Amino acid sequence: MLANIIGVVLFALGICISVALHEAGHMVAAKSFGMRVRRYFVGFGPTIFSFRRGETEYGLKAIPLGGFCDIAGMTALDEVTPEESSRAMWRYKVWKRTVVLAAGSFTHFVLGFVVLYLMAATMGLPNLEQKPVASAVSDCVTNAKTVDEVNNPKCAPGAAGPAKVGGLLPGDEVLSVGGKPTPTWPEMVNVVQDAGGPTQFVVLRDGQRKTLTVDVPKVERPFKKDGKDVIMSVGAIGVSATKNFQYGPIGAIGGTLTFTGDVFARTWEGLMNFPKRIPAVVNSIFGGERDPDTPISVVGASRIGGEAVEAGLWQLFLLLLASLNFFIGVFNLLPLLPLDGGHIAVAWYERVRDWIRKLRGRAAGGPVDYTKLSAITVVLVLIGGAVTLLTITADIVNPVRLMQ
Repeated sequence: MLANIIGVVLFALGICISVALHEAGHMVAAKSFGMRVRRYFVGFGPTIFSFRRGETEYGLKAIPLGGFCDIAGMTALDEVTPEESSRAMWRYKVWKRTVVLAAGSFTHFVLGFVVLYLMAATMGLPNLEQKPVASAVSDCVTNAKTVDEVNNPKCAPGAAGPAKVGGLLPGDEVLSVGGKPTPTWPEMVNVVQDAGGPTQFVVLRDGQRKTLTVDVPKVERPFKKDGKDVIMSVGAIGVSATKNFQYGPIGAIGGTLTFTGDVFARTWEGLMNFPKRIPAVVNSIFGGERDPDTPISVVGASRIGGEAVEAGLWQLFLLLLASLNFFIGVFNLLPLLPLDGGHIAVAWYERVRDWIRKLRGRAAGGPVDYTKLSAITVVLVLIGGAVTLLTITADIVNPVRLMQ
């Protein structure tokens, strides 16, 4: 129980630090361009303490949830003092404002990458895509009536299993079996179980394709069928799946880049499927089964983080923290106000609009009137607040659990 509480606190702290660094990203970028940064605070609510360095006030608030960075003149409608006017953010070139606005999300991406790199260089990165990569090649393949007998075959001294005889090595990625593509480990297993006798395997080894021939024997294996334990004769070659990819300090860079790309793809897919999964969240609040693929709030993520620590699954804890950073970073760049992406969209709208007006021989238009966008902003804020409330409620009354 104590480990669970520590895990929840650590995960919540990690999120708070991430959001605080998000605002620090805005601040550093703004200062590097000469913009006036009035305040940078960690947390919200009453001020615990603050101090001033140069023109910026730094401080800590009582509620340690995120933080904020106050940049003078973020829009042309913001009030600025005569002293601040020349350095108001809206006066700077669009690309500079874009860099400042995107710096928060960029910080999340860097944090996520650093977490994944440290994982790659120490405990390894999980095989999320279930790539059919062999981690070990067995010395024999025998009949088995239990899962334990499958995992621990009794091999005679000097024996060699079918995969080993056929030349399959640990680290080989199986691309196809008998001419059938095998993009994932489960698909490869299914094809092998249907095979028998000499079968062609195409593997990827050190970046090169190699064709091997493996004599696939038929052996007895335990299965569940219609809720009953049954023994079936299937093909087997004696290889085990790679659950984690291990890297050295240098190789971890490339491995992390590839893995980060996979996580980004999953993040974007989850974001696109977000709206249609909301009804399932509502259903779970009123007693329906909670789908593990439904959106979760920071509360739910922290609970899973606590369970991961309690179970000793630090790899899952760190992966969840990195994934959340990527999600926040991508979500914040959506072209919707009041998100940073919305401000970026407005800035580039003004730039494109003025470019078109210039081509027509007309003067540049004025800054976008944010008051006209306030209704849309309020609607989006209300929708976002409602979704947040729903997910938090679901994560309290019917949470997604790591251990069922």
